[in-house]
Amino acid sequence: HALRTAEKSLLPGYHPFEWKPPLKNVSSNTEVGIIDGLSGIQHLVDDYPVNTITKRFRYDAALASALMDMEEDILEGLKTQDLDDYLKGPFTVMIKESCDGMGDVSEKHGCGPAVPEKAVRFSFTLMSIVVTHENGNSKIFEENKPNSELCCKPLCLMLADESDHETLTAILSPLVAERQAMKNSILILDMGGIPRMFKFVFRGTGYDEKLVREVEGLEASGSTYICTLCDATRLEASQNLILHSITRSHAENLERYEVWRSNPYHETVDELRDRVKGVS
Repeated sequence: HALRTAEKSLLPGYHPFEWKPPLKNVSSNTEVGIIDGLSGIQHLVDDYPVNTITKRFRYDAALASALMDMEEDILEGLKTQDLDDYLKGPFTVMIKESCDGMGDVSEKHGCGPAVPEKAVRFSFTLMSIVVTHENGNSKIFEENKPNSELCCKPLCLMLADESDHETLTAILSPLVAERQAMKNSILILDMGGIPRMFKFVFRGTGYDEKLVREVEGLEASGSTYICTLCDATRLEASQNLILHSITRSHAENLERYEVWRSNPYHETVDELRDRVKGVS
């Protein structure tokens, strides 16, 4: 029984917390454990039919749980910086998001359930925590091994192929909506008997190129358009390796995808491809 209680305290949904202002379109109930990853998806008549199994934690509950796991590190960090351990914050937490295919997970032997052969995992890592105080800002925590499996917190597991753009987008859309809501709110979490304020900054730096191209709707890595951040072609890049600026954004890629899909100017395939610069 004691072991079960300890296990519960390590999983999201155990620690109470609050958001100010409350998160848009997210329940204020904090006792949320493992949920169906397909809940929260807006099902429309013309939507891509999502036929997969996926389980996840609610993003805010997972972040609160991860912070409570680090309570000792946070309080120790305050002492190391000669700060009072009753500081309420705000604490700014840098989150690295990662998403990658896990390869073939099909049932090779035995009589297990029939499942898709590929799996994808979305996870996050707490990279650093900075506290704001009357004399400025102090970093009280920094992850020493940011690429280690030990500090990587799983958020969503889906039995799907990472090359299946529609399924991946549909499953991750509620997570993206929750993340967007958290950017404009402050988490109030009781730590060391004191309610403390946490703000979050998200960085999607844990995606490999294949997944970036997939999620952004870009052509595969053999494309003439070699970069996921600008419109450079292979030829242009070979002649100029220095003077490039970031010209692609997620919003612009979505606009280009819509142009590619609808072809509003009634162009030929080559003209259209030149217009959207590798979006497909």
